[in-house]
Amino acid sequence: MYIKQTFSALALLVCVAIPALSGAQVPAPKSKQDSIARADSIARADSIALVKQLEKELGAQNADTSAAAAAQGPRATGSYMNIGFVALTDAGWSSAREIGSIERGDHDPKVNGFTIPNAEISLDGNVDPYFKGFSNIVLKIDSAGNSGIELEEAYGLTTSLPWNLQVKFGQFFTEFGRQNPQHPHSWAFIDAPLVLTRVFGPDGLRSQGVRVSWLLPTPFYTEALVAVMNATGETASSFRSPESSDIHGGVVVDRPVSQGLADLLIVPRLTTSFDFTETQTVVLGVSGAFGPNNSGPSAKTQVYGVDAYWKWKPAAAQAGFPFLSLQTEAMYRHYDAAQRISESDPLLTLPSEVLKDRGAYAQVLWGIKPRVVAGLRGEFARGSVGSFASELRGDQTRFSPNLTWYPTEFSKFRVQYNYDDRQAIGTDHSLWFQFEFLIGAHAAHKF
Repeated sequence: MYIKQTFSALALLVCVAIPALSGAQVPAPKSKQDSIARADSIARADSIALVKQLEKELGAQNADTSAAAAAQGPRATGSYMNIGFVALTDAGWSSAREIGSIERGDHDPKVNGFTIPNAEISLDGNVDPYFKGFSNIVLKIDSAGNSGIELEEAYGLTTSLPWNLQVKFGQFFTEFGRQNPQHPHSWAFIDAPLVLTRVFGPDGLRSQGVRVSWLLPTPFYTEALVAVMNATGETASSFRSPESSDIHGGVVVDRPVSQGLADLLIVPRLTTSFDFTETQTVVLGVSGAFGPNNSGPSAKTQVYGVDAYWKWKPAAAQAGFPFLSLQTEAMYRHYDAAQRISESDPLLTLPSEVLKDRGAYAQVLWGIKPRVVAGLRGEFARGSVGSFASELRGDQTRFSPNLTWYPTEFSKFRVQYNYDDRQAIGTDHSLWFQFEFLIGAHAAHKF
């Protein structure tokens, strides 16, 4: 392109130079002058014709370039990317000797004093007319004061599939229930529910895979989803996690993916929502998670869950206030533990058995006035004893009132009290404070 533009400029220079040079010469006889004039005219005409031809070719080339750019979609014309940063800082005190024994979530407060359980960098934007991209990179400081980083989510989402279909692919939280897919800064309480950390481990259920959803053609919202994911890693606690010996007490058995879907994690979900009245909305859901565990070469785990959400907001609400909401989830885990060698005693063989865990929580939120919300949560987690003692699977009950104030939509202050009761251990009292701030943009949260 640059060579053609240079050649065009040279041609224009020739057009100007030829008559200038001819005018500078000593006048010739008239007949000769006529000959020179005709020659100048011919040269000028040829030069102008050459320039026009070059301009035509360059114009066609530019048009082709513009057409190619238009075919590439929004990205070629200047796509955008939202960038946001959300940080949580916790402070407080607990009577528990080991706070990690009652606060098992990876983003829960872990020490008396101060901690930063979650600082999240979020990136999202349009890839092209067919996909959107999302990523969440999390930094945190553990109970020992060491910093850590993790790729919490990184996935693509289709935007233009027919028949009300949508596909998500990459690393993401599985859509099991209401709480598991939420990031810590969108929780209504400082810590994760007991039953979620019991069944899905300290960091929730998430992995690499693909999820397909279908919006059913019903008169009210109904969506069916199914995810197929890897069953490995620390975020697949009930399945082939390297930490799962805390559940079954045995030596972990290495199980490579060799039998197709049987070695992968399958997570189906069905959810529906409808307006109960003009001021009340109800959301109901059922979920499951089925996959292999590493207590033996063919052992499996099944997890079932039901959830419900109800919200009342008057027609004359201002900025979403006042409101009243109720959220509850119940979960049950059927863990098929194979005959296995005890991790604590290599000479001991534990029998094959079914380990059962269950639990539930219910939380109510009252939006008293704009940006002031009071909450109360009650919850429990229970587990069968099995052939070995595991503190992780012990019975625990908790009650938690809290109060949250949002100075603006970009910051919040929260105070929360926890009353914990653990079987054969006793009760503990905890008082936690939390401050959150957001800078930049952040994707909207699910209703």
